[in-house]
Formats: sequence, C-alpha cells, structure tokens
Amino acid sequence: MLYTPPPTDPKAPPVRINLLSDTQTKPTAGMRDAMARAEVGDEQVGDDPTVNALCERVAELLGKEAAVYMPSGTMCNVTATLVHCRPGDEILAHETAHIIAREGGAHAAIGGFQVTQLRGPDGQFTPETFRKALHPRTRYQPPQTVVSVEQTANIGGGTIWKKAALDEIVAIAKQHGLVTHMDGARLLNATVASGISPRDMTAGWDSAWIDFSKGLGAPIGGVLAGSRAFIDAVWQWKQRLGGSMRQAGICAAACIYALDHHVGRLADDHANARALARGLSQISGIEVQEPETNLVFFRPDGAGISGDKMVAALRQRGVTLAMMDGRIRACTHLDVNAAQVEEAIGYVREIVRGA
Repeated sequence: MLYTPPPTDPKAPPVRINLLSDTQTKPTAGMRDAMARAEVGDEQVGDDPTVNALCERVAELLGKEAAVYMPSGTMCNVTATLVHCRPGDEILAHETAHIIAREGGAHAAIGGFQVTQLRGPDGQFTPETFRKALHPRTRYQPPQTVVSVEQTANIGGGTIWKKAALDEIVAIAKQHGLVTHMDGARLLNATVASGISPRDMTAGWDSAWIDFSKGLGAPIGGVLAGSRAFIDAVWQWKQRLGGSMRQAGICAAACIYALDHHVGRLADDHANARALARGLSQISGIEVQEPETNLVFFRPDGAGISGDKMVAALRQRGVTLAMMDGRIRACTHLDVNAAQVEEAIGYVREIVRGA
C-alpha cells in the first residue's frame, strides 16, 4: 500500500507523550459538551446557525468581509488558488510551503497551476527574493497570479513571518497585480507569540484562513476568509469538491469553543517548546533550532545516533515524534504538559548515553 495510512502496530507500546503533531489533540470535556449542545441546521442551504456564527466571527477576527467553513486547511488552500488562478497561472511560495510539500500536488492536478519555489532560510523568502522572481507579463511566460506565505512556517521551524516583511510583500504584489494568500495553519500561534492581532497580521492579504484542528484543539476544520465575492466563488469550488457538511454546527461549535478558551493558552505550548529546546540543547551532540512558537526541530546525529533511530527508540518508550525534512520535529500542544516535556528530554538523554 502506497498511500493508505498503515494500521497502528498492535505490538507497539501505548503512546504516553504525543509530540507528533498538534493535529493529535483530543477535544476537551468542555469542547465535547459544546459540540453536544450545538444548535444545527443544513449548511447546504445556509441555515446552520452555529456554522454561520463561526464564519462571521472569523471574518471579523481577520478583518475580512466573509468566510466559509471547510473540512481541512488543505481545502482552504486549494479552493483559494482555484478561485484566484486560471489553468497555466503561476503561484509563488517558499520551497518548503505546505502547498508544495504537503498537498499531494493538488494545485497542479486540479487547477493546472505551477508553483514557483522561492528560497530563503527558516521557511521564509525575503521581499527582495520575491521581487527578483517577478517577470514582465508576456505571452512566453505564465501569468504570475498569486504570492502565498505560510504563517507560521512549519518546515522552517514554526517561524513567524514578521509584520514588516508581510507588509512589504503585499506592497510589491499589489504593485505588480498579484493576489496575496496567507496559509494560516498556525496563524494564531504567530499572533499570540508576537502580540500582533490577527486582523493586523492579515491586513492586506486578499485571502487568509485559520486551522482549528491543530493547536486550537478542535477535531476538524478550517475557516477561509476574504471578500464577499471571493467567498461566493469559493462556495462553488466547495460544492465541486464535495459539497457542504450538512449539520456541521456540531463541529463548528468546537471551533467557537476553541476561540473562547484555547487561544491565549497557546502561550503555554510555546513555553513548553522553549523548555524542550533548552533541555535538548544541553545534551552533548544534539543540534536544536531555537523555537519561536510550538515546533522544535533538532538533529541527534552529533550524538552518534541518526534521527530515524532516535524516533524509533523514543517510540519504544511511548514518545512519538516525526521526521520532517531530514530533522526530528517535536510539536507541543494542549495534550502535552511541562512534566511530559521533561520526561521526553530524559528519554533522549538516556538514548544518547546508550548510543
């Protein structure tokens, strides 16, 4: 099997410390209660009041005219480019961006778009790199239609795009007639860590979205926002790609609960990530990237053990992490506490001593 997720190994020890991803979060008791009590309708005809309330709230939060609830962040990205672009158009994004590395080639397969990969450290390209990648509009080259950024930059280490750089990219894009799109998979991690409001962070960006199934702890969904005309066009593509989610208010209630209870606490995840990075960096031979949010990337090679072997050894101790872009990624979230972080550090130290 190439694409189907493999079944869980029944012989593997139970996972006690899940640092694999913030998508691993489970709905809290309060969130489950909110879901059970949610008022619902049929999203297909626009009469699910909880979905409508969520979309209105996210539109207001991001300073946009309208929003639409989607099953996933990937659908937010794909439907956005399907509206913004036409077959043969060119999208500009960092070479490690989710739309390139993690969406199965959907933008090419479904839309017929090509994505130009821009280079830069920590998952980000500079405004100057973006400017240099632009070319005159001629019939010999694809129309450059969209510039996209991922906030935070996942493979870059969960780094935060600075507001000044975002504003400059917007200005360059508008000068050259490009649309701006922000992949907001961990947007609220960025706003909590930086102290910049979501509205200010997304100012000037034609489309932006929030993922609720990562650090915010909801079981499903993202909300894509933009102008009323843009969201109206997104609805057509949502229909083409699968239609509505019917009584989706049950899931939307989890997202509203997350906005009410789980945004400020993202700072706890950031603090746990810093503690994890600090502890790992004190182990001889471990190379750690200093985290800006809730992602910690590190290499154990200098300690005499490969990343793959370290991940496997930790899994046997009930700790799960991921290999990503040649490094180990640990992700802190609401189901990982400070004591578990210290326990995971201890296991890494133990494995290194035995290497």
